[in-house]
Amino acid sequence: MIYLDNAATTPIGSSAADAMTRVMTDTFGNPSSIHAYGREASKILRQARESMAKLLQVPARKLIFTSGGTESNNTAIKGYALANQNKGKHIITTAIEHHSVLHTMDYLSERFGFDITYIQPENQVITAQQIADALRSDTILVSVMYANNETGQLLPIKEIAELLTEHQAVFHVDAVQAAGKLTLQPETIGIDFLSISAHKFHGPKGVGLLYHNDLHFDNLLHGGEQEDKRRASTENLIGIAGMAAAYTEANQNMKDNYAAIEELKTAFLNHLKIDYKLNMAGANLPHVINVSFPKQNNSTLLTLLDLAGFAVSTGSACTAGTVEPSHVLQALYGKDSDRLNNSIRISLSDQNTRSEVIALAEQLNKIIGE
Repeated sequence: MIYLDNAATTPIGSSAADAMTRVMTDTFGNPSSIHAYGREASKILRQARESMAKLLQVPARKLIFTSGGTESNNTAIKGYALANQNKGKHIITTAIEHHSVLHTMDYLSERFGFDITYIQPENQVITAQQIADALRSDTILVSVMYANNETGQLLPIKEIAELLTEHQAVFHVDAVQAAGKLTLQPETIGIDFLSISAHKFHGPKGVGLLYHNDLHFDNLLHGGEQEDKRRASTENLIGIAGMAAAYTEANQNMKDNYAAIEELKTAFLNHLKIDYKLNMAGANLPHVINVSFPKQNNSTLLTLLDLAGFAVSTGSACTAGTVEPSHVLQALYGKDSDRLNNSIRISLSDQNTRSEVIALAEQLNKIIGE
């Protein structure tokens, strides 16, 4: 089986597996305990936090370890909005965000009366000017993803950060798809909250990170005083160690991996001999190829590709098993577009090879050609 669904999750890397094995084998203490076992666990936790902080170029105290991107997004959005609603109840986001952002916005709107502006793409792209036009005096939060999980589209994060420098609104960025692929330095860019999830860059599932710029926000979880009293719950030390190792390796090899994946994307498209259209506009990560095959049915294509030994998807794994078309493609091309039913997502990692993507192209040529 050839795995080409890395935007959903990546295979765990050897560096992460090694780090996790060492912790599982040698360190079972609770980092909050004061005895020797706890102190050793606390040391590993501190080292992982410092490692992530160094790579992000932020103070270690501004990092909260979470269970993943969904919790990080929920903590930043709910936590800040509910704690600061006295400043205003208007929030701006985009129509192409991950559901962990969109459903959180729905919750704030329906339960607490927040006014949410959803920026719609213009000519398939989101611009900083659209954010500027939507800003109001009572806007308290802008939440925009760094890279889209279904199309790989890069959003204008730096430009949005610049226009918010003179506004009260804080800036949250869901960087789950960008982490490990692009250099992330939130304080250099001007980001107030940044969400990361380890399993998108060959780390383990069930662990993530939230950067916060010393802002006042409500806790999502209550109980103990872990994570500088920001997140109750005993830390997932095994997962955290794996995430730090995986993120270190991803950053060390980032430039070479990016170039290699660009070559894989080019090789795949060059070997397609059938009619296709790319679902992309503006700048994009090469890691995600969302492609439309006119007059085809994507459910049939996925089944036939699976039977032939290729793992790809139609989009976000979080909507797998539902009959709803991609909300991202709806926003980009309209609710009546044929692309909603004939598009598949191929997503690459540095573990993929040229022979694998060429084999996929040839299999698509065969399936659709017949």
